[in-house]
Amino acid sequence: MKVLTFALSFVFVLLCSSVEAFAQEKDNQPDVYEQAEMEADRLQRILDLEDWQVFYVDSTLKHDFPAMVAEMDKLRNSKVSNMMLYQAVQDKWWEQIDATYKRIFTPQQWAAYLKSGAAKVQKAREKRKAKAAGQL
Repeated sequence: MKVLTFALSFVFVLLCSSVEAFAQEKDNQPDVYEQAEMEADRLQRILDLEDWQVFYVDSTLKHDFPAMVAEMDKLRNSKVSNMMLYQAVQDKWWEQIDATYKRIFTPQQWAAYLKSGAAKVQKAREKRKAKAAGQL
């Protein structure tokens, strides 16, 4: 009986510690506004953006990130399990973000942005869009 009590106590302690670790991990993750600020700061560093450009990038991301998350939450709450629909939502919002970036950035900054990896991402979005159009 003592062994059973000890084993149950041990399992309870492990369960409590794992729940606490999960809660701390979730708390450590930045929210969408912090992610938008971090992305604006990253772009400022790699593209040498002017202050007004950082303001527009930050404003764009602080609008579009929550809107994208809200749309994805709506899909999740509707019990949508098709991952292509979630990807389509992300692609739609990132296309809008890129279109805004193109208006904000100078041609040299836009080229540097594309060179930093955005061109590959845009190509992958176009491939997914063509594949989805082919499946219809």
